[in-house]
Amino acid sequence: MRFLILIFALLAGPVSAKTETAIFAGGCFWCVEADFEKVPGVKSVVSGYTGGTVENPTYKQVSAGGTGHYEAAEISYDPAKVSYEQLLKLFFRSVDPTDAGGQFCDRGDSYRTAIFVSDQAERALAEAAKAEAEAKLGRPVVTPILDAGTFWKAEEYHQDYYKSGDFIFTRFGPRKKSSAYKLYRESCGRDERLRKLWGSEAVFSRE
Repeated sequence: MRFLILIFALLAGPVSAKTETAIFAGGCFWCVEADFEKVPGVKSVVSGYTGGTVENPTYKQVSAGGTGHYEAAEISYDPAKVSYEQLLKLFFRSVDPTDAGGQFCDRGDSYRTAIFVSDQAERALAEAAKAEAEAKLGRPVVTPILDAGTFWKAEEYHQDYYKSGDFIFTRFGPRKKSSAYKLYRESCGRDERLRKLWGSEAVFSRE
C-alpha cells in the first residue's frame, strides 16, 4: 500500500498519448526492470546494454569489463500517464547516485548509474532532476547524463528474470528465477541502502 501511495504522489497528470522511451542504468538490470514495470503508465521494460563500443555485446563480455557498456533498461511508457520528468525522479530514488563504483553489492563499470538522453529537452530535464536529487541528498551526485546510442537487448534469459518460473541452480540449490531474484536483491542490500539514503521516498524498496 505504501508503494502505491508514494508512486501516485510522485506522478502527475497527462502529457501526450504516444509511446516514448527512457534509458536508465541503475546497477543490476533485473532490479531496474522489476521496479519500473510496476509504475503506472510504463508499458514494458527491456534489459540490455548501452554506452559502450562493442557491437552485439554479451553478458559475459559486459560483466568482464572493457566494453564500455552499462547494464541498462529501456523503458517504454505512455506520456499521457507518466512523464519523463516523473520517471527521472523515480529513477534517482531507485539507486544510490552518490556511488561512482557500481551499485550496492555489484561493483565495476557496467553497474554504474547513468541516464541516456535522446535530445536537448531530455537533457535539460535530466540535469534538473540530478540537481534536485543532489540538493535533496546534500551530497554530490555522480550519475552522468550521456547521449543515447545503440541499445542492445540482453539475452532472453535476463528478460523478466524477477518473475520467471524457470528453474536454475544456485548456491541454495535449485530455485525458480523469481525466488533466486528475491534472494539476490535481499543479499545485495539494495533496499536497505535505498531506505537509508532516501527514507520514505525510496518507493521501490521492500521492507
